[in-house]
Amino acid sequence: MRASLVQLSVDSPDTAGERRERAAATVRARAGDDMVVLPELWTAGAWSYDRWDRDAEGIDGPTAEVMSAAARRAGVWLHAGSIVERDADGTLYNTALLFDRAGDLRGHYRKIHRYGFDTGEATLMGGGRDIVTVPADFGVVGLAICYDLRFPELFRGLLDAGAELVVLPAAWPAARLGHWRLLTRTRALEEQVFVLACCATGVHGGMEQGGHSAAVDPWGTVLGEAGTAEEVVTVDFDMGEVARIRSDLPVLRDRVLALGAVGSR
Repeated sequence: MRASLVQLSVDSPDTAGERRERAAATVRARAGDDMVVLPELWTAGAWSYDRWDRDAEGIDGPTAEVMSAAARRAGVWLHAGSIVERDADGTLYNTALLFDRAGDLRGHYRKIHRYGFDTGEATLMGGGRDIVTVPADFGVVGLAICYDLRFPELFRGLLDAGAELVVLPAAWPAARLGHWRLLTRTRALEEQVFVLACCATGVHGGMEQGGHSAAVDPWGTVLGEAGTAEEVVTVDFDMGEVARIRSDLPVLRDRVLALGAVGSR
């Protein structure tokens, strides 16, 4: 399998339309890949709170339309990062979109864990409720977004839902880059899954993005990692490694504290 992480530079002066066209051109150029991944909230900017209401859209809006066409043109599974979704009741969500090779929307995930500690995303957006996995022609894909990375129970839920590969778009701050690099490896290792983590770069909303998008295998080995510039990182790997590693080191078989497995008092 071949996957590419498109580490976009998300800078405040760009319009959402300009970013869409730049991202679509990059996706179209990835024909021959199996999966392409974009960062979190790359159209509006994850830290540009003042743009969210203006750039909010539906899951069938302009970003979905452009990304669907790009996925179909390239013949790839496209994780289009996430958008500021406006629901019918007006609530905003941080929502990931996954398209198949034909450009059909096969799954969408509303971010469960909202960052901000009573500011920003935590107050301006609603929180998702559903754990989402999507069967693809190469395996089962689990969906998570940025801050979700700090919550292992979500990843254990994705594992229980059959995930063999977890895709995580992000706009992780450069100031906590060490946490990003540690946690992407940890989640892959503990769930024995591949992790494709695509982070934005650049500065917007006054926040410097960390970059360092990374592909990690179920052994916790980094297969490929970006630096801090806008770039595309492409890796080749065998999805059969998930079953092999789970068989060679069957730690998941020895879980005791699975939900409902033990009582409490």
